[in-house]
Amino acid sequence: MSGKILKGNVVLSKMLKTLRVKVGFSKKHARYNKRFVFHNTFKVHCEDVSKYKEGDLVQIIECAPISKSKSWKLLDDVKETK
Repeated sequence: MSGKILKGNVVLSKMLKTLRVKVGFSKKHARYNKRFVFHNTFKVHCEDVSKYKEGDLVQIIECAPISKSKSWKLLDDVKETK
């Protein structure tokens, strides 16, 4: 397995075999040295969508394109919210 591995929160789990995961990145400004966070949303392939709900923390991995907008797979769940 090669590719980027990211952690993110499940935002949407209503699609068939697809989750939408929001991943936050932080960068430091070159001149002012202030950290700021920006977010990206990825569509992730998942066989069993029913066991994930909004807010769950999951780990995703980059893979070959599955469809036009999906090129990430679900690796495993890190933590489930209660």
